[in-house]
Amino acid sequence: MNLDDEQIERYSRNIILKEVGGKGQERLLASRVIIIGAGGLGSPAALYLAAAGVGTIGLVDGDAVDLSNLQRQIIHFTGDVGIRKTESAKKKIELLNPDVRVNTYHDIVTSNNIREIIRDYDFVVDGTDNFPAKFLINDACVMAGKPFSHAGILRFYGQTITVLPHESACFRCLFLGPPPPGSVPSCREAGILGAVAGIFGTIQALEALKHILGTGGLLADRLLTVDALTMSFREIKVKKNPRCPVCGDTPAITSLVDYEQKACDLKL
Repeated sequence: MNLDDEQIERYSRNIILKEVGGKGQERLLASRVIIIGAGGLGSPAALYLAAAGVGTIGLVDGDAVDLSNLQRQIIHFTGDVGIRKTESAKKKIELLNPDVRVNTYHDIVTSNNIREIIRDYDFVVDGTDNFPAKFLINDACVMAGKPFSHAGILRFYGQTITVLPHESACFRCLFLGPPPPGSVPSCREAGILGAVAGIFGTIQALEALKHILGTGGLLADRLLTVDALTMSFREIKVKKNPRCPVCGDTPAITSLVDYEQKACDLKL
């Protein structure tokens, strides 16, 4: 085991788990996870991944911290208002765990940059808050063969699934394409209880850690939904769709599209 004494102490609760051990901890330290969206989902995901010792974390977000973010985006503090979210999150991660290297991308993902952004990472966490970004992330990850965790939240509800490209169902196997612009309210319009974001961001971090460690059962081919008002958990089994336009036997989608710009033209 190549861990030093400080690392053995820091990660001791990981190491004593038979599913992790010293070799597993070394695997975590050598791993690379990118989080797209440093907000309600990305905040808890980033903190738990950093605490676990994921060696390189990428953060992608084009926004600055707003006062209204602080109700759920727990990686940002009051003094961070006005600062880039990527820089605010990087500062907290480095304070939490100096073992972690943080790469920041102060940008929004587009069809032009997403391939390059995710290229060198082992796992992608989709922490975005809009359908166009989620479909773009799905398509890019499937085409690049990058496993990723999807989550979506609104009000007291949420859903999550893990996608293993060309092995399990992808997001588009479940939902063919983005809904028409304006047809589904955003969190800004409908609200979101902050702790709901915490539930799902934590699940996403756990899925990334299990994938890196090669242990446990991932949420592949399983859509987990939660109604936090009644604390009801429901698992929906899904299957890879052979007619899926992006991961099916004869894919119709072979290039990336910026859906916000072309949503009215999509006929999938």
